[in-house]
Amino acid sequence: MFEKILIANRGEIACRVIKTARRMGIKTVAVYSEADANARHVRLADEAVLIGPAAAKESYLVIDKIIAAAKQTGAQAIHPGYGFLSENEDFCHACDEAGVVFIGPPVAAIQAMGSKSEAKKIMGAAGVPLTPGYHGDDQDPELLKREADGIGYPVLIKAAAGGGGKGMRLVERAEDFLDLLGSCKREAISSFGDDHVLIEKYITRPRHIEIQVFGDTQGNCVYLFERDCSVQRRHQKVLEEAPAPGMTPERRAAMGQAAVDAAKAVGYVGAGTVEFIANQDGSFYFMEMNTRLQVEHPVTEMITGLDLVEWQLRVASGEPLPLAQEQLQIRGHALEARIYAEDPDKGFLPSTGALLHLSPPAENLHVRVDTGVEEGDEISPHYDPMIAKLIVWDQNRDRALARMLQALAEYRVVGVSNNISFLSRLTACPAFANADLDTGLIEREKAYLFPEAKATPAEVWQVAALAELLREANRGAARARRDEDPLSPWHARDGWRLNASAKRDLIFRLGEDQKAVNVAYRADGYTLTVDGKSVEARGELNDRGLLRVELDGMRMDATVVAANEKRHVFLHGRAWQLSNVDPLHFAGEGGGAEGGLLAPMPGKVISLIAQAGAAVEKGAPLLILEAMKMEHTINAPAAGTVKAFRFAVGDQVGDGDELVEFEVKA
Repeated sequence: MFEKILIANRGEIACRVIKTARRMGIKTVAVYSEADANARHVRLADEAVLIGPAAAKESYLVIDKIIAAAKQTGAQAIHPGYGFLSENEDFCHACDEAGVVFIGPPVAAIQAMGSKSEAKKIMGAAGVPLTPGYHGDDQDPELLKREADGIGYPVLIKAAAGGGGKGMRLVERAEDFLDLLGSCKREAISSFGDDHVLIEKYITRPRHIEIQVFGDTQGNCVYLFERDCSVQRRHQKVLEEAPAPGMTPERRAAMGQAAVDAAKAVGYVGAGTVEFIANQDGSFYFMEMNTRLQVEHPVTEMITGLDLVEWQLRVASGEPLPLAQEQLQIRGHALEARIYAEDPDKGFLPSTGALLHLSPPAENLHVRVDTGVEEGDEISPHYDPMIAKLIVWDQNRDRALARMLQALAEYRVVGVSNNISFLSRLTACPAFANADLDTGLIEREKAYLFPEAKATPAEVWQVAALAELLREANRGAARARRDEDPLSPWHARDGWRLNASAKRDLIFRLGEDQKAVNVAYRADGYTLTVDGKSVEARGELNDRGLLRVELDGMRMDATVVAANEKRHVFLHGRAWQLSNVDPLHFAGEGGGAEGGLLAPMPGKVISLIAQAGAAVEKGAPLLILEAMKMEHTINAPAAGTVKAFRFAVGDQVGDGDELVEFEVKA
């Protein structure tokens, strides 16, 4: 077994590998960019090596720097994680040349599966079922369109070197094909350095089911059952589970054998995943093989009781697979939710910033949290905005769903937008709860997942006010303890007024809704009045914002986190972001050029669609911004005129920069 390994990655997967290596007594070396100097994976590793600036192409993607770090530290092997160089055949070859073990498959397997079109040919020869499509080398746009016309719409354009949901476009009409092809190729060249695409028939209501396979150097290969990854947005997985709902033993065996055949066809060694598109009728087709550990591998670990990273290390060191196929069993059901710094209400735009408050649910037999960040860390614009993976397990699917809802309700994130509330709605969605699954679930359940805003419950305003009052009282008590005269009345926060009753108003705003909470001080608490309705309130607040509340004798737990003027209220499994309004504060005038359109995040302008001086309708695309390797279209907010663009194609823009001078039609 290895004595020391280097992890050529960052974030949660680097931390995940370090956890297993430490348990096995293996020392770890982290690599990091300048942006990750204080990252959690750097803090956890035994050693760490700086490999370059923030941009991945100058650090995490530079093969020579990774190899040099391994040699410098005496690492015997390199674990690539997922993403970055994990499926890069040149990197695998460089490890071989340097005499460092690549913890993954051989170069030939990566090469065979690195191109989706080549992989299809190999799988066809191995008898693995294939989806109808065009996988040829001729990339002439007109030829590709003719092939798509022949296959019949809808079709899916896929980057041959793609992954992670990038470089994919669904085309439903022939007249849209060339525009979407151009967009797909631009994203593919940006993300993978290769704009080669293939065309496939788009299956209506498909399920995305993948099989975890494992091979060793002795020629053994097994499958560790399946994962259902059908719940996706923009072709990126959101919720994953194992085993797949509705899977029969016969179908599981057929898909497992097809996956093993696929792995053996390329001489596979290590952990890999064979992904299938499955019809509702049970038929299935090979989609691609990921020659690495998957993001969602924890659900497989939870139902098998195995550590797949440990298996990777053992196989890479030359040991045989720890178990044979007949020794593998499924126990219970597991779900994984990806907690992202993104805003679902704004098209899932990534969010960046400091994690001012981070409190995940407690880990135990049923709940696991894999993360690469801690409170105070930054979600950087340079990398994937994942905060954590939340994994739950229980004896059956219904109980696992209940575990997930409870764990999500306990998750607290302040400082960046996040998708926790969306994930809660998704988990509770009747279609998901009843396992009516396909890759279009989020789109077809939009009304449930993105409900119209309802009136904020009175309890939210009351809890926010109570937390504010208790925070003031706690600060006063702390000052009294430090003061030479702890009994001074000036430390009291009891609302005392000369010749007046002990009352005041606290004002909060949520969106366009603003309310005053009238506070009357009592000996053992407060009377809080909102919209003419009063409650007797008391409670206890700790320095983490945890609040034990009593409203008219009804007790409940809440969390209220103060961040500048914001008050983040977590109550009954939901979250609200209120603003504390200071009536003495004068905000001033201004706030940006009237009619200006602002960048929703840092990025690069890659296309100007409209023309300066053009009259456009509401929703018309104006420009395309690339951020985090994804394209984001900036649309006209109303009918009007494009007066001028503030940036040219290729320019970098910052969060909040004015992109377009826009005049709204009178």
